[in-house]
Amino acid sequence: MPDRGEDLYKIRLEKLKKLKASGVDPFPSDYRRSHNSLEGIDLFTEEEERLGLGAKTTEVKLAGRLIAMRVMGKVAFLDIRDGAGTIQLQLTNNILGEAYSILKDLDLGDFVGSKGPIFRTRTKEITQEVREICLLAKSLKTPPEKWHGIKDIEIRYRQRYLDLMSNEDVKNIFVIRSKVIKTIRDFLDTRGFIEVESPILLPVAAGAMARPFVTHHNALNNDLYMRIATELYLKRCIIGGFDKVYELGRVFRNEGIDIKHNPEYTLLETYEAYSDYTDVMKMTEEMFSTLSNKVLGDESISWNGETIDFTKPWRRLNLRKEIQDSSGIDIEELSGSAELLQSMKKMGIQVDENSSWGRLVDKLISETVEPRLIQPTFLIDYPKAMSPLAKEKSGNSDYVERFEGFVGGMEIANAFTELNDPVEQRRRFQEQEDMRKMFGNEDFDRLDEDFLTALEYGMPPTGGLGIGIDRIVMLLSGQQSIKEVIMFPQLRTKDGEMGVG
Repeated sequence: MPDRGEDLYKIRLEKLKKLKASGVDPFPSDYRRSHNSLEGIDLFTEEEERLGLGAKTTEVKLAGRLIAMRVMGKVAFLDIRDGAGTIQLQLTNNILGEAYSILKDLDLGDFVGSKGPIFRTRTKEITQEVREICLLAKSLKTPPEKWHGIKDIEIRYRQRYLDLMSNEDVKNIFVIRSKVIKTIRDFLDTRGFIEVESPILLPVAAGAMARPFVTHHNALNNDLYMRIATELYLKRCIIGGFDKVYELGRVFRNEGIDIKHNPEYTLLETYEAYSDYTDVMKMTEEMFSTLSNKVLGDESISWNGETIDFTKPWRRLNLRKEIQDSSGIDIEELSGSAELLQSMKKMGIQVDENSSWGRLVDKLISETVEPRLIQPTFLIDYPKAMSPLAKEKSGNSDYVERFEGFVGGMEIANAFTELNDPVEQRRRFQEQEDMRKMFGNEDFDRLDEDFLTALEYGMPPTGGLGIGIDRIVMLLSGQQSIKEVIMFPQLRTKDGEMGVG
């Protein structure tokens, strides 16, 4: 049985050949429109307010993708969509004459340009009276059957262009994403931060506990790693004399994929000299309040049936106490991994038998504490064993000045008072290397000799912050999966390999 899609493709291809044979260029090099659809509608609205019933604008030039076509003999109505919205076109044989025959060459999905005044029809719809029309790009593939939204998740992610083409709500997610990034930059720039760029290909993938992607540089004949964080290079900037720096960019972690994780994601990191984690908490509160207000116009958002309020101050909760309250486990009493492992297994938490104490605590947090933190919350003061880059808490050498921020039951921020003692930092890095040998299935930070050399020149007291941009967009756009807010998420290809959507 012949494939209907293939038959339609052949019909469109034949139309393309006939157009070219007749001297029509179905892919002209440019088209100078005077207005987008929204500007055209606004122009008419202003004219109607001035002139009243029967108003009509001067001629304007519009352009867009053909998404609907209704031909009724000598009159046809076309809907076109551009980046600003949708507008109706009216084509009549009386006005266009021979040019009216272009209808036989048009298909849904084609891009067209049109010229003519804008008026309001008897059915009250704002419409362009077309006096000239031309084909701007012929679509050989039949567009999605439902312009009002593709429902197949696989198609939506794998062929994002079809998703954008047919789902206005999806386009709005990425408008929100763009506004989030711009607002963050504005927020930091006005506070005196300098945006810098650090390398993506590194000799040592350090600055976080994550498994890196590895590649090979032919000219240097060296293996290099895609960055898992920007932290150690931004600290080099602080050492070099910048007081406030940030970077917004992609990082890459060779890890699992789920609704909160993608192998590449957008990370914001900021570092401010002469500050500590309490200062960073205040800045984080202000940043999220500003984001919600600037992007959505409100300090409250709706998330998974809950109303989340970003009004500061956020709750500040002690990590050890929250673990104890939510699980009944006191991590200080169970300071050995074997004892902690058994207690977690009794609770029904699945964990790897060969897990370090730090990984077990992290799992305990994600299983018992994190889901409860719906309203904006800081968990503060983490065990040193989990935080090799953070400064010890004064008076308690088992803990560090670190917080994680949670909203909607997921982590959205991680911050430290940065460790600036080079001797202690070297000891912590070496401890991480030793742990990697003991727990080969886990990810630990890596010793970066060049960073240690830089630290030996002296780094002032510094507060650092890391925020995942994708999760912010999830919150502000009400999405439950990270794939919805990444334009081209990673997916499995049909032969089982990874591929981009």
